[in-house]
Amino acid sequence: MQRACSVIAKNVAACVRRHGVLVAACLVLSGCITGYEKSDLLLEVPDNYRYAPRRPDAALPALDWWRGFRSHELISLIEAAQTENLDIAAAVARIVQADGQVRVSGAPLLPLIGADASVIRSRGARTVSGDTVTVSSRSPTTQYNASLSASYEIDFWGKNRAALLASEQNAVASRYDREVVTLTTLASVANTYFQVLAAQDRLRIARDNLAAANRVLALVRQRFLAGTASQLDVAQQESLVATQKAVIPVLEISLRQGMAALAVLIGRAPENVSIRGGSMNAVRVPVVTPGLPSDLLNQRPDIRLAEAALASANYNVESARAAFFPSIALTGQTGFQSLALASLFGPGAWFYTMAAAIAQPVFDGFLLLGQFEIAKGRQQELLQLYRKAVLSAFSDVEQALIALEQQTTRERLQTEVIRASRQAFDLSEQRLREGTVDLVTVLTTQQTLFQAQDTLAQVRFARLQAVVGLFQALGGGWPPLVRHQAPSH
Repeated sequence: MQRACSVIAKNVAACVRRHGVLVAACLVLSGCITGYEKSDLLLEVPDNYRYAPRRPDAALPALDWWRGFRSHELISLIEAAQTENLDIAAAVARIVQADGQVRVSGAPLLPLIGADASVIRSRGARTVSGDTVTVSSRSPTTQYNASLSASYEIDFWGKNRAALLASEQNAVASRYDREVVTLTTLASVANTYFQVLAAQDRLRIARDNLAAANRVLALVRQRFLAGTASQLDVAQQESLVATQKAVIPVLEISLRQGMAALAVLIGRAPENVSIRGGSMNAVRVPVVTPGLPSDLLNQRPDIRLAEAALASANYNVESARAAFFPSIALTGQTGFQSLALASLFGPGAWFYTMAAAIAQPVFDGFLLLGQFEIAKGRQQELLQLYRKAVLSAFSDVEQALIALEQQTTRERLQTEVIRASRQAFDLSEQRLREGTVDLVTVLTTQQTLFQAQDTLAQVRFARLQAVVGLFQALGGGWPPLVRHQAPSH
C-alpha cells in the first residue's frame, strides 16, 4: 500500500511539472485513505517557488548535505550526532515500540492455541453426623489430562484487520518521526557549530578593536601631556576602551555555551569534548536550489509523518465502525483424559468439544458510539494537521529562500561598509598623529568601524543559518532518483 501511494505521488508530481496546474496534494492519498470528502483534501500546489532561482533543479540538496560546507570538524560532529545523539536513540526506541504494537494488533487475526497437561490426585473424606459415620472411598485416585485448546474470532467485518493496518501506519509514522528528529538534530549541530565560529570571529574582532582603541588612547594621552588635548578627550577615549573590554565577556559566554550545547548534541559530557572551531571565513557556503514544490511532498519527513498518521486514523475509524456489528467466535478443545497413565493416549481416553458463538452489542451505554466519535474526531484533526504540514512546508522553503537571498545581499553590502569605515578610521588615526584632526572625528570613525566589523560577523552567521534552514526546509538531502526523474503520466 505504501509503495502504491508513493507511485501515485510521483505521477501526480510529474503532471504538475509538465502542465503547471493546481492539483489536490492530498489526492495522492485518495486511493489509500478514505472516510472524508475529496474537497476536504484540496490543497493548492504552486508551480514554482516565488523566490527560487530560474533553474530550481540545478543544485538539489545532496544526501550528505553537510559536507558542502567543507568543514572537517563539522562533518565529524554531525557523524557523531548520527550515532550518539540521545534524541535520535529515543526515536529509534519508539520504532521498536511501534513494531511491537503491530504484533499485538495482528494477534487477533490468528487463532489462539494453548496446550494443557495436568495430574489430579484425590482421596475421599470421612464425615461424622451424630451417631452415623459415613465413609467414602478412602483409596486415592489419580486423573491424568492432556489437551489442546484453540479459539478464533472470525474477522468478518474487518475490525481486527483495520486495527492491524492502523498499527502498521503508526509504525511507518515512527520511522518518519525518526527522520524528523534526525534532520532537526543535524541542523542544530550545524547551527550551533556556526554559532561557535561566529563567537570566535567576534572575539577576534573585539580584541583587534580593543588594541586599536588602546593605540588611539596612547596618542590622546601623548597629546594631553603636550597640552594639545583636554582631560575630556582622554576620558572619552578611556570610555571607548572600557566599552570594548565589556563586549568580550558576553562573547565568551556565547562561545562556551555553544561548545557545551554541541557536546550534548553528540551525546557527550561537555567536560570531555574539545571544539577547535576556527573562522566562518573558512566555511564554504554551498549552493542549493529547492526543486519544484510538488517534489517537496515526498521529501519532507514531517509531511510523510502526517500522511502516515492520517492513514492510521482512517483505519481506526474503520475498526470503530466495525465494532457495531456482531462478533463471531469459534472455540474447540481436544485431548485425552484417563485414570491411568498407561492408558492416557488410548482410544477410549480421547475427547473433544467444539463451540461457535455470536455476540451482538444491544446496549452498552453508548460506549461504542463514543469510541467511534473519538476516532472520527481524531481523523478530522489529523486531516487538518496534514494540510497544515503541507502549507507550512511550502512556507518554510519560501522563507528560507528569502533569508538566504537577502542575507547574501546584506553581507556584500556590509563588506562595502567595512571597506569605507576602515579607510576613514585609518585616515583619522594618521591625522590624529599629525595633529590635524579633532578627537571627535576619530571617536566617530572608531565606533563606526568597530560596529561595522561586528555586524558583518553577525550577517555571515545569519547567512550560514539561512543555508542550513533551507536544507532543513527541503527535508534534508534528496536521493539521485529525484534529481533525474523524467516527467511521465
